[in-house]
Amino acid sequence: MLRVGLTGGIGSGKTTVSNCFRELGVSVVDADELAHALTRPDQPAHVEIVREFGREILAPNGELDRNRLRALVFGAAAKRKRLEKILHPQIRAEMERRLMTLHGPYCILSIPLLAETGPNPLVDRILVVDAPQSQRRAWIKARNGWSDSQINEIFDAQASAAERLAIADDILHNDADIQALRMKIDELHARYLELAARKPVN
Repeated sequence: MLRVGLTGGIGSGKTTVSNCFRELGVSVVDADELAHALTRPDQPAHVEIVREFGREILAPNGELDRNRLRALVFGAAAKRKRLEKILHPQIRAEMERRLMTLHGPYCILSIPLLAETGPNPLVDRILVVDAPQSQRRAWIKARNGWSDSQINEIFDAQASAAERLAIADDILHNDADIQALRMKIDELHARYLELAARKPVN
């Protein structure tokens, strides 16, 4: 199976792109979705995160208050690294487990921090979703209601657009409407099916 790593900065449209591939029948393994599942109150990562950062990051129902945790770590590189040290190995292990269950010519591995974490042996090629920063800001504000300073903290913590584009095998410019995006994804789908057909069998 050809494994395509999907990445892009916050607000670039990764979820929309993943959903479009899913509509084409492509299996998608999403690191953010895995992170949410792995940090539910009954999961070991939840216990480790609370032990590391204290019970003040919990909502009244015992689940992580993700906005509070985000505010805590994105302004402090050392705290963010501690959170990543807890989460990333567990996400990677679960992603590997999910990969073993998939069937089809190719799959999408949505990994938001692919540019930040260095080469990943799980992916064969990298698809970067790129969108204008002004557009990304508008989407983030509409979705999350965050201030410019909050958005700036996250932008500063993530790889730059140039750093992401530098690792790309394929670039998906998400700078128009959904119809235009779907057309580009249809073209990529055809290309990935062709590449998958030519991929050597181990």
